[in-house]
Amino acid sequence: MTDYDLARIYSGVRERVTALVRGVDTERLEQMAPATPEWRGRDILAHLVGTTADVIESRLDGVASDSWTKAQVEARSSTSIEDLLAEWEHFSPQVEPLINDFPTRMQVMFLVDAVTHEHDLRGAINTPGARDSIAIAFGFDQVSFGIGRQRAESGALRIIHEAGESFVGTGEATATLRTTRFEILRAAVGRRSASQIAMWDWDGLSLTETVVIEMFAPPRATDLNE
Repeated sequence: MTDYDLARIYSGVRERVTALVRGVDTERLEQMAPATPEWRGRDILAHLVGTTADVIESRLDGVASDSWTKAQVEARSSTSIEDLLAEWEHFSPQVEPLINDFPTRMQVMFLVDAVTHEHDLRGAINTPGARDSIAIAFGFDQVSFGIGRQRAESGALRIIHEAGESFVGTGEATATLRTTRFEILRAAVGRRSASQIAMWDWDGLSLTETVVIEMFAPPRATDLNE
C-alpha cells in the first residue's frame, strides 16, 4: 500500500471522469449503464460525488450499503452535471489528503469503488480507455490478494498479464491464467459473468469462482463485453 500515492490515484480518477463527462452530450449521460443497469451515467457520477461529500460531512451510517449509495443518487437526481462536477471539485481535494489515514479496508474499498465506477461510466458513454492507469494497477494488486486468499489451500495462481506476472495465494502455483489486469479487476468486482471468467486462458486448477471477491459483488448473470 505504501508504494502508491493514494491521493493521486483518486484525483486521477476524478480528473479523467470530469474530462469524460464534459466531453459528451448530456443526453448520453441519461442512458442506463450496461455495468450498472439500475443507474444512468449521471447516477454513477452522483454516487462518486456523494461519496466524497458524505466522508467530509460525516454521513457514514450504513457506509457502502445499497441504501447509502441510493441516498446519494436520489439527493442529486435533478442536479445539473456542471453542479455535480462543482460539488466533486469542492469535496474531493478535502478527501484526498485523508485517504492515507483511512483504515486499510476502507482505503481499498474507496479506491477500488472509484476506479470501478470510472469504467462503468466509460461503458455508459461507450468511451473505453485508461486501462493502464495507476488506479487499475492498484485495484489489481488489491483484488489479487483477495483472490489468493479465496484459493486458500488449493495452491497459488500465476497470473500472466501485460505488466509481467503475479503469483497470488500460498504454496506452489496450481494454475496459470493469461489475461489483463483490467479484466481481473472487472471480474473481481462483479462486472464479468461466471461463463466469461471460465472462458479465459486457464491452465491447471482454475477455481474460477475465486476470481470474484465476495465483499464487492457476485458475478454478473449475463455477459458484459467492454
